[in-house]
Amino acid sequence: MNALSIPTWIIHVSSVIEWIVAIALVWKYGEITQNHYWRALSWGMLPSLISAMCACTWHFFDNPSSLDWLVTVQAATTVLGNCTLCLAGWWIWRSSRMVS
Repeated sequence: MNALSIPTWIIHVSSVIEWIVAIALVWKYGEITQNHYWRALSWGMLPSLISAMCACTWHFFDNPSSLDWLVTVQAATTVLGNCTLCLAGWWIWRSSRMVS
């Protein structure tokens, strides 16, 4: 755990917690509004959460070369998360235009 300073760890962990809370809030908003497009956004947020957890895990074990595969998984889930968030945002935008 020496790879990162305490303030950096606080930022990493709080960011993961914030993202989990955001996923839950988006899901709840989708339930309240009965708009399943918003719930799809919460599913689209999961790859980004996995990416963050991979980064935290790698740093937690002091960035060992034996866990370099986590860096690859983190990069792949970042790309996947960016794509799923873009698609979910587009889907929400498209659904709002159909209602108007």
